[in-house]
Amino acid sequence: MQIKNKQKVYDGYFKMYELTVEQDGHTFKREQFDRGTAVAALVHDTEKDSFILTKQFRIGSESELIEVVAGMIDEGEAPEVSIRREIEEEIGYHVDQLEHLYTFFSSPGGTTEKVLLYFAEVSKQHTDGGGKADEHEKIEIVELSAKEFLELQTPDAKTIISQLWFKLKQK
Repeated sequence: MQIKNKQKVYDGYFKMYELTVEQDGHTFKREQFDRGTAVAALVHDTEKDSFILTKQFRIGSESELIEVVAGMIDEGEAPEVSIRREIEEEIGYHVDQLEHLYTFFSSPGGTTEKVLLYFAEVSKQHTDGGGKADEHEKIEIVELSAKEFLELQTPDAKTIISQLWFKLKQK
C-alpha cells in the first residue's frame, strides 16, 4: 500500500485526514484520525505500597473509567517531561523514578495515536491533583492495593497492559 495524497479535512480539537492510497493497481480513499502521541504511567506510591490511578469521564467510551495516569505530549515536549507533568497535574505527585515499559499504537487501523507507557515510582503527594481546570478536567484519585489493581476490571487498554506487565513482574 502506498499513500499518494494526504489532505486535512477537519481541523478542530482533533484533526482528520483523507488519504488517497494505492494497492495492487487500485486507488481508494481512507480516513485517518490524527490523535498525536500520548504518555501513560502506572504509578506506584512506594511509601504506601499502593497504586495511584485516576477516575474520570472519557468521551470515547462515554463513561467514567478508572485508568492509569495519561495525557498527550505537548508540542516540543519530551515524553519523559510530559508524563511527569501529567502525574503532577492529575494526582499531585513528583516522580522519584521513571521506567519506560512499552510504546504501542492504540488503534492503528485508523488513528495515528501512539502511547508511551511508563512505570513511575512516587513517594509524596504535594498537591491535590485533580487535573487542569482550563482543560475541563475533573479527575478523582483512586488508590488501590496490588491485589485490587490486579483484580480491577477495566476496558482501558493501557491499564490492562499495565496490569499484565505488573503480573509478569511478580513471577
